[in-house]
Amino acid sequence: MTETLSRCPVARAGADAPPVPAHVPPERVLDTRFAAGIVPNDLVEPYRPMDVVREDGFPRIHYYPWPISGNRHGAWVVTRYEDIRRVYEDNDHFSSEGVAQFQLLAGESFPSIPLGIDPPDHGKYRKFLNPWFTPVAMNEREPRIREIIGGMIDRFADKGEVDIAWDFGRVFPVRVFLDLMGFPFTMFEQFLDWEWNILHEDDLEKKAQALRGVLAYLRGFIAEKQAAPDDTLGSYIANGAIDGQKLTDDEVIGMTWFLWLGGLDTVASTVSQMFRRLAMHPGLQAQIRADKGLINSAVEEFLRTQPLVNSGRKVKRDFEWHGVQIKAGDWVTVFNTSGNFDPEQFECPHRFDPARKNNRHFTLAGGVHICLGAHLARRELRVLLDLWFERIPHEFRVRDGADTTVVPSLLSIRNLPIVWDAKAAS
Repeated sequence: MTETLSRCPVARAGADAPPVPAHVPPERVLDTRFAAGIVPNDLVEPYRPMDVVREDGFPRIHYYPWPISGNRHGAWVVTRYEDIRRVYEDNDHFSSEGVAQFQLLAGESFPSIPLGIDPPDHGKYRKFLNPWFTPVAMNEREPRIREIIGGMIDRFADKGEVDIAWDFGRVFPVRVFLDLMGFPFTMFEQFLDWEWNILHEDDLEKKAQALRGVLAYLRGFIAEKQAAPDDTLGSYIANGAIDGQKLTDDEVIGMTWFLWLGGLDTVASTVSQMFRRLAMHPGLQAQIRADKGLINSAVEEFLRTQPLVNSGRKVKRDFEWHGVQIKAGDWVTVFNTSGNFDPEQFECPHRFDPARKNNRHFTLAGGVHICLGAHLARRELRVLLDLWFERIPHEFRVRDGADTTVVPSLLSIRNLPIVWDAKAAS
């Protein structure tokens, strides 16, 4: 192992790195910020820099000393597909307790439900929420999704230009989510402002202020739904019961808060990167336009090649892994930004194959905590591609001179103007 570490292609963390726990070997503390999804680049394949953390000389597990995965401390990191799968599936060693607990900054102690609950209790919350997110439920919701997406496309289809990130991708998934939950669209900009400060602002007081604002709003929203129930998911939760027992206040706010947090930017970030790739590859546009039967598998490939979140889990008990002593209370982060391109799992991982089979990626996490809204996200993206190529049957490209820089994470792309010849013959 010493010989392997001597060939490590990544530098050790410098003297300016935060301190690490005493049991972490110094040679395992590495500077892999470039692979953590926080460094912007303008590469055609923006995730290619992450390949180095799977090289033979790179350790199977290393320590990342900077805050990561929504925590204010460092974590052990695994980068290969099989190790990532273990973190997601090994509930005996890894816990999701404390994941996405931003509310602690506002002095709140309720858990984020269902992600922040371990089995077996986790199962009852998933069972309670799942009926709203099944493929059958998506079939029922699809006409409304089509109405939202189609109406938005129709407003710019004949103009020959749209900022696909800011004016479209940022908006339509949130409209779908607000409609599902029963939130008023008038809260759109305020929601995104709160979420930005919670997820991306370094100033802890600004984070806490945003948290206090959104939690106060959500509690008022819950009270309204309890006073006047309706057929929305927000009302279902506010008035919900499990096994005949009315949900507690903490359970109601825990679910409402977590859905709010997860429903605002995941699909938006995916849309921005998806259209960046399409705009840079007219042949891919033509392939999907000519064969819409590829849309389902193409969406899966867009998801695989655009992992947005590197998830974290808390260690439950001491154990040894890849020659390292891992202690209870440590955190482990999975670099999905690397694992989704592991050649041991995906043949020619950097080749975008819209017909790729058995595409078991980790963009939507894995194990019992696989993304609750996975079917909704997939349906939104499938409907989008279907309607886009139907209503804009023209080749499109990035507008000349536009910045195509991407942050390979939820930050993704803020603005991406694309253009097409709206007067061209279809």
